[in-house]
Amino acid sequence: SKEMKELENSGMLKGTLSAEKQFSLISGCTDLKTAVEGAMFIQECTPEKLELKKKIFGQLDLIVNNDVILSSSTSTLLPTKLFTGLKHVKQCIVSHPVNPPYYVPLVELVPHPETEPSTVDKTHALMKKIGQSPVRLTKEIDGFVLNRLQYAVISEAWRLVGEGVISPADLDLVMSDGLGMRYAFIGPLETMHLNAEGMTNYCERYREGMIHVLKTFGPVPDFSGEIEQQISRAMSEKTPADPEHLNARRAWRDECLMGLAKLKKQMKSN
Repeated sequence: SKEMKELENSGMLKGTLSAEKQFSLISGCTDLKTAVEGAMFIQECTPEKLELKKKIFGQLDLIVNNDVILSSSTSTLLPTKLFTGLKHVKQCIVSHPVNPPYYVPLVELVPHPETEPSTVDKTHALMKKIGQSPVRLTKEIDGFVLNRLQYAVISEAWRLVGEGVISPADLDLVMSDGLGMRYAFIGPLETMHLNAEGMTNYCERYREGMIHVLKTFGPVPDFSGEIEQQISRAMSEKTPADPEHLNARRAWRDECLMGLAKLKKQMKSN
């Protein structure tokens, strides 16, 4: 209730109802059948444990009709692992949000091979309606898209710090005050398009240089040992790894994201 009030005060509350009215419509329930009665869309948000999620979808499969959409918030578990064998598999989809979803609107929609196209279309329309930014994956892949891109950046960041090319603090600045400035509004492909006279021109100009640099990338790091300790020390200097300091920094991050979300909204409506 407190968080919804804060969102309302900052002009970031979604929907047309007041925070109080929205809060009054939320209720908890310990009986699954009662909880999902009359639902058109069910979003599962349990911890990232395959057996737990499978158990819940197995139970839902016995209760629901042929119209409701069964959706999972998983960030890593593949739809084939979650939904295979369910009799309502055509109605199943992964809708992976990004933390904190109130300010970061992306939702990755990942179908099972047997998911009906109409399930994807309806989920896409619903996500747009509630103010999220849904993207469609045509098939499942480990890490989906957001984490594949994130891990590519993390692994090169780790190698650069590990090889002594740059300090951990400066590495983060390269992203926050460099690439991230652009990526808050446009993606890597449009960045290429705008950084030359269109995409074809960009590839003509930079193709050889890109391939040359990419061939110098090292192997996948093991994210442990000395480099882990070095990066951990550097991060803890800035934000000690105790709940009090981490929570304060997270609150600051969310405030920044709120400001950015407002700005992006404003830029879109201009």
